[in-house]
Amino acid sequence: MKFSEELEFGHEDRKRIYEYVESHGEADAADVRAALNVDPGGFRHHVAILKRDGYLEAEDGKLRPSFEEGAAEEYDVDDVEFTIRPARQADLSGIVGAIRQVAEQGRYIVAESVADEVDHDEALLRHNEIERRMFFVATVSDGESRSESGTAGGVDPRDEVVGWVHLYAPELEKLAHTAELTVGVLEDYRGHGIGSHLLERGLEWAASNGYEKVYQSVPSTNDAAIDFLTEHGWETEAVREDHYKIDDEYVDEVMMAVELAR
Repeated sequence: MKFSEELEFGHEDRKRIYEYVESHGEADAADVRAALNVDPGGFRHHVAILKRDGYLEAEDGKLRPSFEEGAAEEYDVDDVEFTIRPARQADLSGIVGAIRQVAEQGRYIVAESVADEVDHDEALLRHNEIERRMFFVATVSDGESRSESGTAGGVDPRDEVVGWVHLYAPELEKLAHTAELTVGVLEDYRGHGIGSHLLERGLEWAASNGYEKVYQSVPSTNDAAIDFLTEHGWETEAVREDHYKIDDEYVDEVMMAVELAR
């Protein structure tokens, strides 16, 4: 299922099943059926249709939303091997940890709020009638043979999340053309193009899903973030004076955006 697609289920129980799984990120099929009190035959029928139509996927008895957002891309830059790929539910803790580290180092207020929200929410990715939330991650492997261990939801448990790009869009008609973005890379992995690849992947996703403008805000003290976005064609649209109070100091908010091809 593409994020740009409208949600049409054709049956109330089908909608309830999807909404339950979507709100939890993933769930055991037996738990979903029991929680919704759907008869076994009807449940199997509805899940089969949701899988056929691209709304859900199943693995090892677990159901999760199916988001067809492209394949993993592998890079080797200056002897640093990393992968850029769509995030999965199993990446939640790694993403929260990476965001918190970057937010602490760079005073990235919006990203910090994203980490708090995702950490509080059971689901990493969201696509419902109220909001859309998508993540792509940059990961590195610890070098062990992948064939020697299993995966969790298609995610190798030894892969470390070292960067992310996050896009959020509320389902409001007057803002349907815009999405908010945050992006960051752990300090030890900067300087290898990871941030640029993440930003490019995020903007490609936004363009393919019909967004015309992507924006974000950073404190004026975060020179690295402002320079990075400026180098990639972003423009400062406004500055809100003394919008943040950091360590008892008032700090301006720099509101930046980039226009996508229409």
